Amino acid sequence: MPHRPYIVGNWKMNGSRAMLAEARAIDRAAARYPDVQVALAPPFTLIGALREAVTAMGVGGQDCHAQAKGAHTGDVSAAMLVDTGADVVIVGHSERRKDHAESDAVVKAKAEAALTAGLGIIVCVGETLEERDAGKAEAVVAGQIDHSLPSADVAGDAVAAGKVAVAYEPVWAIGTGRVAAVSDVVAMHAAIRERLLALYGETGAKVRILYGGSVNAGNAAELLAADGVGGALVGGASLTAEAFLPIVAAAGTGEA
Repeated sequence: MPHRPYIVGNWKMNGSRAMLAEARAIDRAAARYPDVQVALAPPFTLIGALREAVTAMGVGGQDCHAQAKGAHTGDVSAAMLVDTGADVVIVGHSERRKDHAESDAVVKAKAEAALTAGLGIIVCVGETLEERDAGKAEAVVAGQIDHSLPSADVAGDAVAAGKVAVAYEPVWAIGTGRVAAVSDVVAMHAAIRERLLALYGETGAKVRILYGGSVNAGNAAELLAADGVGGALVGGASLTAEAFLPIVAAAGTGEA
C-alpha cells in the first residue's frame, strides 16, 4: 500500500462551531495512530476554526473553484482554502457531479487549480447502480479517471509526493447503508490502479485509492484490509468521534 493509509471524513453540509469538540477528540485520538493519515473536511465556514483546533490531522475543503479569483458569487478558490488553513480538497464528489452538473472537465480543472495552489487533492469517481447493472461500471470509472484527474505534466511532482488520491465511491452506496462487496471493491481498485499507471507511469503506484460509500465501524476493518484499498472517504460516520475513531483504528495500530 503506497504511503500511510488515508482516512478522510467529509462532513458535507453539516456542522457548527459546537462540533469542534468532536474534532478535537478525533485529533487527540489520531495522534495515537502515527501510521495512519487522518483528515477532516468540514464546511467552508469551519475550516479556519478547525485548523486552529487540531494538531495531528489534516484539514480539507469539500470543493473549490477552478479560477483563482473573480466574479463567482458563492464560490471558494483553492488559494482561499490555503489561506484559511486547508491542506487538501475533495473534488468531483458524486453529489457535486449530480447536483451541480459538474463534468469530468470541470473536475479536472478544479483538481489542477488545487495542485497549483499547493493543496493535496482527492478526486472522486464512481458509477451509478444503473451503470453497474448494465455491466459498465469499470468503463465508466476508467473514463472518469482518464478525464477528471490532472494531466501528468501538472500533477507529476504531486503524484510522486503522495498528494494525489482517488476516492472510489459507488454512487448507489453513498449514504444508503449499502456497501459494495469486497470482491467488487478489489476489482474496481485494481482497474483504477491500471488507469493510474497508464496516466502517470510508475509513479501512479503512489496514488492512494480510497473506498467510500457507507463506511462505518462495522465494515471498516474488512474493507481496509482488502487488496488495493489505501484508505477511506467517510461521510456520516465522520461526524462524531465515537463513530469515526473505530475506522481510524481499523486502518492502523496503536492504543485503542
